[in-house]
Formats: sequence, structure tokens, C-alpha cells
Amino acid sequence: MVADALIYHPAVSHYNKFVATTIGRDKALRTIQYFARFLAWYTYRTNHPQATVDLYTNVKKNFGSVRKAMRLTKFVEHFKAAAVASDAQTSDPIVKYLAVGRQLGYAFYMLFDNLTYPDHVGIRKFEGAARLQKEAYRAWLVGLSCNVAAGIYALWNLREQTKIKLADQSDAEKTVEVKKLAKDRSATQLQLISDLCDMTVPSSALGYANLDDGIVGLAGTLSSLIGLYAAWAKAA
Repeated sequence: MVADALIYHPAVSHYNKFVATTIGRDKALRTIQYFARFLAWYTYRTNHPQATVDLYTNVKKNFGSVRKAMRLTKFVEHFKAAAVASDAQTSDPIVKYLAVGRQLGYAFYMLFDNLTYPDHVGIRKFEGAARLQKEAYRAWLVGLSCNVAAGIYALWNLREQTKIKLADQSDAEKTVEVKKLAKDRSATQLQLISDLCDMTVPSSALGYANLDDGIVGLAGTLSSLIGLYAAWAKAA
């Protein structure tokens, strides 16, 4: 009976839904990958045995390779999302253009990243792989920058909407609307933190910011945990 209680527990169903999604598995792998990156840096800086450093370095590389394979052809999804965002009827052109910029940035990031896959896994080495990877990082940074700008703009709009609701509506209506706006603001702030953390990865890789693997690893771990939390909540 205990086994039945465990097997049919709602948490097990929730977990099955979570791991059935590509994004759920990706965020879990990403969390391990970036925490291993931090641990590789930490163990090296604290003079741990080379075998320990190599262990975490290999975890980082292997999980990175798995995630790279999972991204194959994903650029198609983002090109379509860019087209949908471009055709969307919205009263705010800033939101529209930032959404298009974000999706195009992610699409070209995925495309260039996919092209480096044969070189990355040793199927076929070629000289242009390093350059393509840099272009991928640049495209990713553009997409993240658009999303950060969109997040800041959304927070400003939510603040203005909150002021209007507080001034114009009755107490009952005011409470419901303000709670909804507060929830939206909280979600937007969380996504903004995630995007800012993610920006450390391409910024460091391109040499725009002098960040060591410890900072990048922790920032990547934090953004991965935020994504993991969002994916888990969505699977509920």
C-alpha cells in the first residue's frame, strides 16, 4: 500500500509531466552544467587534486554536449516565433520590435550553434567553427539584450498601470487588479534577473566583460534554477 501511495502521489504525476518536456530536461541539465563549471573553477583555485578538477570539467563538457545536441534544429521554432511576433497586432510597437529582435537573436544563436556541432563532438573538424561559435554568442547577446529591454519596459508599464488602478477604481476592484499586477511584476522581475545572469555567458566568451568561470558558473546556475522553477510550475 505504501508503494501505491508513492506511485499515485500527485508529485509523481507532476514530475512525469516535467521530465516529459524538453525544456524541463534542458533546465535540469543546464543547472548541473553551470554548477559543475563553478565547482571546476573553485576546486582549481583552492588547490584541490587535479583529478577532482578534471571530474567537474568533464561533467561541464559532457552535459554541455548533450544540451548542444538537444538544441539541434531548434532555430526553426525561433524563426517562426519571430514571424508570428512580427505579424502580431499590438498597440505598442516597442513590445513588438523587441519581441522580434529577441526571437531573431535566439534563432541565429541556435543556427550558428548547430553548425558548430560536428566540430564540437569531433565528427568533422573545420577552421570556421570558432568563428561561428563567436557569432552564435553575439546573436545570443542581442536576443538577451532585447529581452532585458523588454523586461525593463514592462516593469515601467506595470508601475504606471498600478498607479492608475490605485487612483481610479473602488477598493474591491482595486485589490484584485493590484494583486494581479503585482504577480505580473514579480514574474517579470524574475525573468529579468535570469536574463541578466545569462548575459554573463556570452559577454565573458566574447571578451566584453572580464569575468572568471566562478562568476559565470554561479550566474548560469542561478538563471538555470529560475528556469527550472518556471518549467516545474508550468508542468503543474
